[in-house]
Amino acid sequence: MKIYKIRKNDKVIVTAGKDKGKVGRVLKLYPKKDRILVEKVNMVKRHTKANPYAKTPGGIVEKESSLHISNVALLCDSCAKPTRVGYKVTEDGKKVRFCKKCNQDIDKG
Repeated sequence: MKIYKIRKNDKVIVTAGKDKGKVGRVLKLYPKKDRILVEKVNMVKRHTKANPYAKTPGGIVEKESSLHISNVALLCDSCAKPTRVGYKVTEDGKKVRFCKKCNQDIDKG
């Protein structure tokens, strides 16, 4: 299994592609495909058929599509800049992520 420095519910900024510069929250990771699903980014339109049993209407539905994980960068909460992520071990033995720009911990708690 691949280990990524970006996790679910992290705030990220898109660095490449049609949505470059947009900021969103990570909804889901797809580690086998190296892809990531970001809220309100890379919106696509899907034509869906109505399903009366599930009570879903038909029509054109707009939803998020996945991006490659290399096209996003983590946004630091304290310095509000896209940053690379490092790891360090605290005194109590926990491994936490930290911002390489401002040296503040990303994992609070």
